[in-house]
Amino acid sequence: MNTETEFLCGLKREDFQTTVNGKQTDLFVLKNSKGNEVALTNYGGAIVAIMVPDRNGNIANIIQGHDNIHDVINSPEPYLSTLIGRFGNRIAKGRFTLNGKEYQLSQNEGETCLHGGPTGFHKRVWDAHPLSENSIALTYTAAYGEESFTGEMKVAVEFTFNDNDELILDYFATTNKKTIVNLTHHGYFSLAGIANPTPTIENMQCEINADFFLPIDEKCIPTGEIRKVEGTPFDFRKAKAIGQDIESDCEQIKFGAGYDHCFVLNKREEGELSFAAKVVEPVSGRSMKVYTTEPGVQVYTDNWGSGCPGQHGATFPKRSAVCFECQHFPDSPNRPYFPSVVLEPGQKYIQKTIYAFGVE
Repeated sequence: MNTETEFLCGLKREDFQTTVNGKQTDLFVLKNSKGNEVALTNYGGAIVAIMVPDRNGNIANIIQGHDNIHDVINSPEPYLSTLIGRFGNRIAKGRFTLNGKEYQLSQNEGETCLHGGPTGFHKRVWDAHPLSENSIALTYTAAYGEESFTGEMKVAVEFTFNDNDELILDYFATTNKKTIVNLTHHGYFSLAGIANPTPTIENMQCEINADFFLPIDEKCIPTGEIRKVEGTPFDFRKAKAIGQDIESDCEQIKFGAGYDHCFVLNKREEGELSFAAKVVEPVSGRSMKVYTTEPGVQVYTDNWGSGCPGQHGATFPKRSAVCFECQHFPDSPNRPYFPSVVLEPGQKYIQKTIYAFGVE
């Protein structure tokens, strides 16, 4: 674990050190043998820098983040490159039934419960356990009744940045009472490099390994249908520009104001680690491949970006990032035929997602 004061990303540990509810926040920098970096804070598990080269060897930060803890805590985009839980994505009306009992969660997007509620895992100070120069574990215990979820849930997320420039996220959770769980990370990736303004992602070539996606209603809740991508703007089985159909006259695109949909990943067997998606930024040549054990990936094209300020004077306008949130399906507790999100005492929730960076 790197404790130098001079980092490639230009961030300073002291700018990330404060106390929140009696817990200490800090900056942690993972460095691989190539000297490339991933920087994160234990406040919300926010990744604030991923420093990797373009095809000419120029290193830039390719994830949206802030350069001090005050801005992380008060970000106008509360989920900016943070860990998400206890339930990532949307639950209709903030309601679900478990063991015959109905639970009412916070409604923080109209009537919807989004990303575990307003004080979800993105707003918590995690305990940090450095494992090596290039690996750290963050742990958190979600109390019984926190954000109205049942069960005390112990969570660990290991971040490893290996010598192949792969950022590996391993998630683990256990509970003392039957509950629901859907963990993910909400990285806002800008492969051109963050800037003022950060360039649009619309020319990025994108491939998604999914024959089906989940249509949504006007509140961005899945309708329950599992629809073929064929013949729709959601067909990324062969690489195409993200912006090619992003303004198309399609009801689904209009409901999401762009892409904000869960793709049903092609899997040979449940829980296998397999290829989910790939993006290539044509100017810099930077690429990112995504692999996951999860059944779905929520693809979000930053449709509500407001131009908010980020680190070192960068700004993050609309569609300047793309998110690949590997996860179970939204509103799963209310759709019994979606893959189960129930976690029982004695079971262990385990998932793995890999973001592999390269150049073409």
